[in-house]
Amino acid sequence: MQKLEPQRQTKEFKANRIVIQVLLVLMAVEWILLLLDQSWLSLFLVTLIIGTVFSPILFRKRMQVEIPAEFHLTAVIFIFASFYLGEVQDFYQRLWWWDIALHTTAGLLMGILGFLLVYILNENKRVELNMTPGFIAFFAFTFALAIGSIWEIFEFSMDQFFGMNMQKPMFGDPSGLTDTMWDIIVNALGASVISFSGYVYLKRKKSFFVKDWIRSFITKNPQMFNR
Repeated sequence: MQKLEPQRQTKEFKANRIVIQVLLVLMAVEWILLLLDQSWLSLFLVTLIIGTVFSPILFRKRMQVEIPAEFHLTAVIFIFASFYLGEVQDFYQRLWWWDIALHTTAGLLMGILGFLLVYILNENKRVELNMTPGFIAFFAFTFALAIGSIWEIFEFSMDQFFGMNMQKPMFGDPSGLTDTMWDIIVNALGASVISFSGYVYLKRKKSFFVKDWIRSFITKNPQMFNR
């Protein structure tokens, strides 16, 4: 079984790399077309996606942190779905549930990130902390809510100062308030799922998929956990 694990990780890494390469080629072609069309906002969003693709290089060289392939691929796909499909390809208008689905997913992802951050601090032998499972779960939940709230402030600011339409009309409400409130609600729901799952894992050692992500991060960055 121990010999099969590296093989499985190698296959997953190759699959992740193929997906990243396909998305990168697609974004490169789209970037050129948007530049020729002088669609500057869409060009900026596509540039942001391309930057996300290359972000592990920055973390590896400047911050000496290795980003696991699972984290990187998840972030790229989410930003691709949010900015490229949502904004550039107008999925927010075409599919009424697209915004809700993405904000629910964002709650899940930010909950995972919050759980990962505080769990790493708790396990780091150089940091004198001993946090309870309840506190770790609570931190993950509030972290996701905070990031979601900051994003809503960003959307409001872009609409107010640059005349954009990031706070979309929803359910007959043209003001964008209903959109904002549903974004916050589903973000909280997604965060609560991860927080509760993490709490059960820490308390009862039940199965939790984030455990594999955390183990992958620790394995790739042993310098962060040594005395």
